[in-house]
Amino acid sequence: MTVVTPDARVGAGLLLAVASAVAFGSSGTLARGLIDAGWSPGAAVTMRILVAAAVLVVPALMSLRGRWTLLVRNARLVTAYGVGAVAGAQLCYFQAIARMDVGLALLIEYTAPVAIVLWLWLRRGERPGRLTLVGAAVAAVGLVLVLDLISGGSIDPVGVLWALGAMVGVASYFLLSADETTGLPPLALVGGGLVVAGVGLGLACLVGVLPWAASTADVTYAVGTVPWWLPVLALGVLAGAVSYLTGVAAARRLGSRLASFIALSEVLAAMIFAALLLDQVPTAVQLVGAVAVLAGVVLVKLGEPRPAPVPSQPMV
Repeated sequence: MTVVTPDARVGAGLLLAVASAVAFGSSGTLARGLIDAGWSPGAAVTMRILVAAAVLVVPALMSLRGRWTLLVRNARLVTAYGVGAVAGAQLCYFQAIARMDVGLALLIEYTAPVAIVLWLWLRRGERPGRLTLVGAAVAAVGLVLVLDLISGGSIDPVGVLWALGAMVGVASYFLLSADETTGLPPLALVGGGLVVAGVGLGLACLVGVLPWAASTADVTYAVGTVPWWLPVLALGVLAGAVSYLTGVAAARRLGSRLASFIALSEVLAAMIFAALLLDQVPTAVQLVGAVAVLAGVVLVKLGEPRPAPVPSQPMV
């Protein structure tokens, strides 16, 4: 019998968390290539979610271990997760990167923890601590620098609004995922949410609510040209299924707090992918702003109260 030590468990969790962040970080660059080749953001995100759902549906069902009533009891949660945390967040993000650089859109999206603090303060009266408030202020200053508002840089305001919409979707992801009282395995929630999101977006495209445009033309990146199906497959499998699977496995080993810190490396990964494949390089001011945004989010998370320990659950 193999004994897994705590250090080995944490080490594996760290590798899985970084792998998840890198996989997630590739999505914007892959999608931007498709969009530049004639795909609409709605078509790109729908294909990403449908492919990811097809890959994850079996592992998600297996994680239930025959407890099918859990899906029925948590139908509202799964639906809200699919509509807001998956479809809403990803659609808004893809709409944003069609109008602005990938890294900048993701930085705006990653101010979600600050939005959550404000929501809990206004909605539930949970007053944030001093460290949290300092972090929120630092992130706000960083966001001003990222958007290059001081020097009057040209940033598409519609793209910023879409990125803020993605931020709301990510905030809903954290809020909905934090509920551990449902008994629903995380992988079942993710798989169910992907199915709901994929079906919803597919129907929206079929009836014409969401514009659909796809092309079989080759997709060009800075390093060369590839057939259209390659980035579509990579979006669904790598940036979709693999990122979610490794993210869930990492959270089980590290806990949500540490895993969420490491997830910030997604921003760095996204900027590297965008620089290498799209030639999107931020200015010096924007880089300073990016550091400030990430530092502010870290301070906000450090200011969060530590959750009470919960009994360990079997690995998915």
